[in-house]
Formats: sequence, C-alpha cells, structure tokens
Amino acid sequence: MGPPEGNALVGDTYGAVVTTPESKAISVEKLSKKLKKDNKKVENVAITGKVTDVCDKKGCWLTIETEDQSKFFVKMKDYGFFVPTALKGKNVVLEGTAERKVISVDEQKHYAEDAKKSAQEIAAITKPQEEIRFFADGIKVVK
Repeated sequence: MGPPEGNALVGDTYGAVVTTPESKAISVEKLSKKLKKDNKKVENVAITGKVTDVCDKKGCWLTIETEDQSKFFVKMKDYGFFVPTALKGKNVVLEGTAERKVISVDEQKHYAEDAKKSAQEIAAITKPQEEIRFFADGIKVVK
C-alpha cells in the first residue's frame, strides 16, 4: 500500500490538528540551536519549513529544507498517520518532539533505499551520522 492520495492543499492537515499559526512556528535552524544549547530533546515544539522529500513507499517520513542543506528528518509519531507525496515542495507547520540522534549505517542505508538512491550513493554510506529527528504529531500545509 502506497502513500495516501491527496493534493496537499493549503489548509490540509495530517495527524493531529495543528493549532500553532505559521508566524509562531520556529525555523529548523532555531530548533537546531535550541537543541545544541538546551538538551538533546525538545517537546511540544512547532516548526515551519519546506518539504524536500517524502517516502514513496508509504508516506511515513519526510525531509524539510535547511539553510545549510543538511537533512532534517521527520517521522510520524508512532506511525500514527502518513502523508501524500504531493506534500513535496509545500510549506508546512509541524507540531511534535525533536531530538538529536546518531543514525546507524544500516538505518541510513534503509532510508536511502526508500528514497530510491543509486547503489553508489547507498554504498557511500559508511559511518554513523548525527542528525535532528522530529516526531510529528500533526502537519498542516500553509503554502
């Protein structure tokens, strides 16, 4: 079964209802600084950004654009909901929990396969990588 159907129109919500207006949501960069400064986990936070990729298999993860081109990875909390691939390129507000995490080589390769990366790109994954993981309770399309 693939990702849900849908055009990801402005106002569409996936998962829990998102109550934070876009003007009150923080950028990925601000969240990253907050995680570095405060701790390894920030709960009940709202971020905003542009979706750069969506899982083609189920719509169970997505990535958000960052200023430094690093990957900002979003999973749906407890696999509670999925998003359509039409979300790619849209601006969204996400509510949920963020944490810094070390991603194993095996897990990185699994996601690279999901994203249909080439065998060369997958083979180039040779060491664990630290990244921010965001577990979304809800996602709302804002533009």
